[in-house]
Amino acid sequence: MRDGLVLVTGGSGFIAAHCIATLLRLNYRVRTTLRRRSRAPDVRSMLERAGVEPDDRLQFAAADLTVDAGWKDAVAGCDNVLHVASPFPLVLPKDESELIAPARDGALRVLRAARDAGVRRVVLTSSFAAVGWGRHEPGHVYTESDWTDPELPGVPPYERSKTLAEQAAWKFVETEGDGVELSVVNPFGVLGPVLDTHRSTSIELVRTLLDGSAPGVPQAAFGLVDVRDVADLHVRAMTDPRAAGERFLAVAGEPLSVREVALVLRSRLGTAARRVPTRVIPDIVFRLAAPFDARARRLLPELGRAPRVSSAKARELLDWTPRSSEEAIVATARSLIELGVVDGPLARRRWWPAPSRIALPRSR
Repeated sequence: MRDGLVLVTGGSGFIAAHCIATLLRLNYRVRTTLRRRSRAPDVRSMLERAGVEPDDRLQFAAADLTVDAGWKDAVAGCDNVLHVASPFPLVLPKDESELIAPARDGALRVLRAARDAGVRRVVLTSSFAAVGWGRHEPGHVYTESDWTDPELPGVPPYERSKTLAEQAAWKFVETEGDGVELSVVNPFGVLGPVLDTHRSTSIELVRTLLDGSAPGVPQAAFGLVDVRDVADLHVRAMTDPRAAGERFLAVAGEPLSVREVALVLRSRLGTAARRVPTRVIPDIVFRLAAPFDARARRLLPELGRAPRVSSAKARELLDWTPRSSEEAIVATARSLIELGVVDGPLARRRWWPAPSRIALPRSR
């Protein structure tokens, strides 16, 4: 299967680009979807920054999650599909259907096309947002058996979109899948090497800390995982027979507070992190700012939380061994500085290691 053809949806995205790079390193052929073919040079540049030469093993197809056109051709001839594409905006839309429809209906479009094309397995990129939003039980450790309740009052649009999309995918495979297998990867906060200057939502925290635009940090904590390890887990979930029909939470370790993230940056980057704030801002400040500031409003449900998440299933079943949270934080910061997204003395240094650390997926 190492020279098989894999479809990766949304190839210009942060996680998707790293999935493509991982697959190409493992000698797979890859086809990736873009809403506009004009983005193809951007994807090639991202892969080159990741240390991968995107030769003729990489193909492009035009397809949009909101319409049926293009998906039949995109999936044709593919052995497996990594459905990574899903909206994750910096600013939430006023109409939540702008998030929910592309996430849920897009997942179903990809699954139907995969079933009709005889694809063996689809790996869906979901999120911890579909696992652990809205539950505040002290001492609870989240596992793959937990679900966010999308009908709870106040569930934000992004969390609803990821939950409804994943639930719809599982129901489709159960009732209409006709043999297509599904595996799901649920990452927590995804950091790691940034491959372009697009302001990805998942790395906005590190960028904001580095540029010193925030006067302090909130009392919030979360789990982290390196994007390279998320890509590695996708490939393991695609290839290991035991992964069929399973969810896999992806997190590197115990939750880190925003202040701990700031302290890592200060200790590892020296003068490049001179603007990073470490003063903790009281919760009341964010609550007062929430009516006027979308970022503060989005943060409110996370204040005071430090959700614990177990990735034991991925580690034990798929031999997944992620990098440390600290390594993910530093890799994010160094790449942002090198790209010029944040000014600093590291701006012209190369951060990507020459040898790949990604282990081959184990199968039997």
